[in-house]
Amino acid sequence: MAQSIIGQVHPVSITFFFLFVLSTLCITYWAAKRTRTTKEFYAAGRSITGFQNGLALAGDYMSAASFLGIAGLVSTKGYDGLIYSVGWLVGWPIIMFLIAEPLRNLGKYTFADVVAYRLKRMPIRTSAAAGSLVTVLFYLIAQMVGAGTLIKLMFGLPYEWAILIVGCLMIAYVLFGGMLATTWVQIIKAVLLLGGATILVIMTLSKFGFNYGALFGSASEKYGPEFLQPGGLVTNPVDAISLGLALMFGTAGLPHILMRFYTVPDAKEARKSVFYATGFIGYFYILTVTIGFGAAVLVGKKVIMAIDKGGNMAAPLLAEALGGHMFLGFLAAVAFATILAVVAGLTLAGASALSHDLYVGVFRKGQANENDEVRVAKFATVALGVSAMLLGLLFKGQNVAFMVGLAFAVAASANFPALLMSIMWKKFSTKGAVASIWTGLILATGLIIISPTVWVDVIHLKEKTAVEKQTADAEAASKAKIEAVAADTKAIEDEKAALAAKKKELASQMPQALFPLKNPGLISMGAAFLIGILVSLLSSEPEAQDKFEKEKLRAYIGIGAE
Repeated sequence: MAQSIIGQVHPVSITFFFLFVLSTLCITYWAAKRTRTTKEFYAAGRSITGFQNGLALAGDYMSAASFLGIAGLVSTKGYDGLIYSVGWLVGWPIIMFLIAEPLRNLGKYTFADVVAYRLKRMPIRTSAAAGSLVTVLFYLIAQMVGAGTLIKLMFGLPYEWAILIVGCLMIAYVLFGGMLATTWVQIIKAVLLLGGATILVIMTLSKFGFNYGALFGSASEKYGPEFLQPGGLVTNPVDAISLGLALMFGTAGLPHILMRFYTVPDAKEARKSVFYATGFIGYFYILTVTIGFGAAVLVGKKVIMAIDKGGNMAAPLLAEALGGHMFLGFLAAVAFATILAVVAGLTLAGASALSHDLYVGVFRKGQANENDEVRVAKFATVALGVSAMLLGLLFKGQNVAFMVGLAFAVAASANFPALLMSIMWKKFSTKGAVASIWTGLILATGLIIISPTVWVDVIHLKEKTAVEKQTADAEAASKAKIEAVAADTKAIEDEKAALAAKKKELASQMPQALFPLKNPGLISMGAAFLIGILVSLLSSEPEAQDKFEKEKLRAYIGIGAE
């Protein structure tokens, strides 16, 4: 393909970017005039329809990791890139059938409202807020670092400026417009993203006669049949199961996703929200897979990885190859909008945990007027926004892919088990809930630190790189020797044996992780369930059990729901 303009300041990209920012700031101004009470700030006055909330949920979920990351993974790793799209998608039926209706009927603004409904509120809110904040912060760091890196690549802006722009805009959306502004930013972003990706897929398939068989056949021909087979990214089956569980159940524990169910008027609209969101997200992941394979064939792995070794520029490069600078400019602005919208939702979820769960639920023991709560929420928004910017600058240049995995692992381990058991199990106790949340939180965080993702790829990266370089040098030297001896079969076999021995020796020098799995979801979520059950059985709470029937009535019929 021709020389790419990615990484250069281009007027088309800047124009689209300013149009988006201007439109969203107008929405924020409009929303600010309608945001006065806590219900309006946290839940948009419960005025969002099921269809609108479905689009907003899809917008919250279709992050830069989904759009650029999955397309990049598929374009460089082939079939295995699908594990993320499938894992993220199948979490939605779990939300629809197990979580959405009870969550909307039992809660008020956060998922801690549901867990604390029949349990002792202060210990629950403290631990639930900790789980929410850790999830939000890890997710925010990944998004902010991703923003800085991607905007630097797409617009040619300095990393620090990208962090500052994203941080200031997300603070403005949440601070002035609350959930109403954040929701409409998400809706606009979702429509733009789905529209842009659809056009890109139509242009891609037109090159193959709108025949997926021809597309996959071209990929197989170019990279071999293994490109269409599992094993390119995740080779350990247990690792694949652990990652899949974290992605599936983590979705049902993400604070910024769960918070959206309070924006609709009733449980019926909450179910509709999930129905529409599942449709939009499923369609979107079909698009990203097509974009990934299209980029692999039409752009090429070498070109994609030359621009960004993680493959994150696969979709923009394909857009540029098929639609020129104009289409690339539009897609670059949409990618920026994607990051902005997601960090706004995350910031609002973090602010609600600090103000509603900690300030009102713990420090004020549930006794606080609405003005105080909104004021604390706004202070929390600014604090989170500034923290996100500082952490984004601190982690500059770091590979933070593990943080998204960690956010999902924490959500699946700390938030989901307690939420599910509080709704479904009569004997679930306060001590069981607290023990479950802290077990999941500590194990998920601790295990990922000693996993290959951090222990080897971050902490011992220099040693790993040195061993990899020695291995590559040994392979190159061996290849040269084999070419030199030409037809001498014995010399070739001796050289191959010597190389195998050398690689074995070098492999023994490679840093080893203390915990073998790259994602701890299988262990940490399992432990959170187990500890929650055991502690609940050992610390019976008759008062909580007596309230269970009343909780069920409200959860599934909606009597008394706000």
